[in-house]
Amino acid sequence: MAPRRRRVGADRIWVRVNIGGIDRGTPPGGYFAPCHNALLEDGPDGESLPLRLANETSEFVRNHQDEPFFAMLSFYSVHGPIQSMKNLWEKYRKVAATKANPQPRCKIDRTMPVRQVQDHPVYAGMMESLDNAVGSVLATIDECGLSRSTIVAYSGDNGVSSGDGFSTSNLPLRGGKGRQWEAGIREPFYIRYPERFEGGGVSDTPVTGADLFPTILDLCGLNMLPDQHVDGVSLVSAMEGKPMKQRPLFWHYPHCENQGGELVSIIRKGPWKLTHYYADYHNELDNLAEDAGETSDLALSMPVTTAKLLGELNDWLKSVNTGIPVFDPQFDPANAETRAIQDQTTLKANLQKAHAAMLRPDWQPNANWWGSLRSDD
Repeated sequence: MAPRRRRVGADRIWVRVNIGGIDRGTPPGGYFAPCHNALLEDGPDGESLPLRLANETSEFVRNHQDEPFFAMLSFYSVHGPIQSMKNLWEKYRKVAATKANPQPRCKIDRTMPVRQVQDHPVYAGMMESLDNAVGSVLATIDECGLSRSTIVAYSGDNGVSSGDGFSTSNLPLRGGKGRQWEAGIREPFYIRYPERFEGGGVSDTPVTGADLFPTILDLCGLNMLPDQHVDGVSLVSAMEGKPMKQRPLFWHYPHCENQGGELVSIIRKGPWKLTHYYADYHNELDNLAEDAGETSDLALSMPVTTAKLLGELNDWLKSVNTGIPVFDPQFDPANAETRAIQDQTTLKANLQKAHAAMLRPDWQPNANWWGSLRSDD
């Protein structure tokens, strides 16, 4: 537990507590104790990290159930390393083993292999652990009688189809975490607030994480803080089933990821998505309403739409004073080509072999399943 910081408000003292939240997305000791996390005291050897974080959050809810509270539970799952318990691996191994052995499991999508099938039993077990942990917190909210009056918002990470174990497929969407295509951008997003919204519903309006803050302010009847949520808008109207004002969405990601992503900026406006590539300054245009898998680039056949969207994207980049990538004088094309050949041949072959091995009944990652096995198991 990190030191607490107190901020005196008009009529109360706010207390902030950080349990287990460090400066990176990868758990330093993996997903089983000992976790080697300076902000989380280790439990018994083999303790599940997702369940531990859920238990800590549940305890926080119980301790503050008689006053307003805000709890942000950021699971490390499903970030690498890809780990699960033996019984969950076996559960999903049996399911996957009943299906045909796909050849190949990965295909090369421009830069690196990308997984095309769902038969990774370790990743599936990892997802079940995450689901159970989320369910545990929701059950605590129910037990405290807070279900109707508590706003619960949930969003997930992009599936790791390339990098971090190449563990899942996001089809029919293209790509995955770190990639500029839709499977690297779209995420599940749920909001539950029974006291105001009964019955649930689905909205196909594109939104972003920046919308969460103004949405919570709106739901709580608080004043908007536009200087703090410049890029976000309240989603209450969409939750009420009303149309939201159309707006373009922007992404600026001039970063080469280990998942094979490229240096890009993106604008999404209505069904149109334009991606600008800084490596060679070309553009890709997709109509997501007709081609969610982004298989047909329309930039050359629709130059007017391409130019208009590129102009709006450049205007936005200037308005936020963002940095633009410049050529790296140390870049070596020969080294880059060698690495690309290795990724597209040796890496792909090794992934196929490793993923097939996980379906064998005698497979195990190491002597004690990443430390998840206890002496009494």
